[in-house]
Amino acid sequence: MFDLKVINSVLDQLEDERGIPREKVIDAVETALATAYKKEYGKRGQIIRAKFDIATGAVEFFQVKIVVDETLIKTEEEIEKEGEDVNDEDDRARFNPEHHIMIDDARLIKKDAELDDEVTFPLEAKDDFGRIAAQTAKQVIIQKIREAEKVSILDEYGQREGDIVSGTVQRIERGNIFIDLGRTTGILPYDEQIPGERYRQGERIRALLYSVEESPRGTFLRLSRSHPDFLKKLFEMEAPELTNRAVEIKEVAREAGSRSKLAVISHDEHIDPVGSLVGQRGVRVSTVMSELGGEKIDVIEWSEEPKQFVEDALSPAKVLGVEINEEEKRAIVEVSEDQQSLAIGKGGQNVRLAAKLTGWKIDIQSMKGENIAEADGDSVEMQKDPVKDKEEGKNNKDVEETVEDDGEKAEEKEADSPKE
Repeated sequence: MFDLKVINSVLDQLEDERGIPREKVIDAVETALATAYKKEYGKRGQIIRAKFDIATGAVEFFQVKIVVDETLIKTEEEIEKEGEDVNDEDDRARFNPEHHIMIDDARLIKKDAELDDEVTFPLEAKDDFGRIAAQTAKQVIIQKIREAEKVSILDEYGQREGDIVSGTVQRIERGNIFIDLGRTTGILPYDEQIPGERYRQGERIRALLYSVEESPRGTFLRLSRSHPDFLKKLFEMEAPELTNRAVEIKEVAREAGSRSKLAVISHDEHIDPVGSLVGQRGVRVSTVMSELGGEKIDVIEWSEEPKQFVEDALSPAKVLGVEINEEEKRAIVEVSEDQQSLAIGKGGQNVRLAAKLTGWKIDIQSMKGENIAEADGDSVEMQKDPVKDKEEGKNNKDVEETVEDDGEKAEEKEADSPKE
């Protein structure tokens, strides 16, 4: 009936390329054959199953009946007696001889039969199915294989959730990037991309598999390059100390594509946590920065002491002192005039990331006690922008020098001109 060489070849191919076990494919074939048999030769209400022998290619068909009694179904006699009187509280099913078998009859065939057991009856073997039945069988096989592939993908990628995966750009639609991961396709949404990065079809790309979602339409693998965990995983690939737990990344504050801060701690007194991530001559941190398109990365040592932690988090700026308010969880940081722009950063980025990293609200003050900036992990309120003031001061100085030069030139011109 079947070409066993072709079937075995298909089974091997599905198992190797799509990760679908042979048993799942055989089950799909059996379900399809049973569906086709019922479509062509079966009766309404029948439960038909097929058994396919992969060694010989032979197929056996069976009819299945469920063991019931009067508590589960209505007999023909009860239905006739009821007539038009319908009992709404009686939810028993109607007896169907093609679907049910009474328990007394079942025990004549199977002595230990119990309610809800199945009793099987062999059917005449058939191998001649009509076009509609064959088409139905084909659809059943395709559906079963898709379901098996879906389960296989969930098993494989569900275990890899939180890891970095790589693939090639398949297509770009409405800002979302679809990435071919081999057996399936991942989606890199627009808001999970690093701002400013551009990709072309066929280009290799790495991203964090942060979510595996199952839906009626299929399995969706959602990827991210802007997630803080992507930064963590990249460092784990470069620093063995992170993999063996000698060094731990305690906190991450990231503004993807621009700047990130990491707080690290060592569980081995002989290992420098910052040096582990930076690497010899900065090779490790440079590799990560290159993957992220030049994103700046500050690595600091995590500290249980809030003053020290806040001070280090504001690097590369040097602070004069830190005052802690435990009740408000606020840190007041005093900086010299020449360090104000470094402490705050462009657009308040440095102090904002420091606040996010430490979990403390940070107030930047001048040596005179003036509030310059107040930051939490989400925003910065600028009382005074030292970067802007510095640029404006430079511009004003340039303007003054230009005016002085123009004045001197005007005087020289007036002196040189002949008098009447």
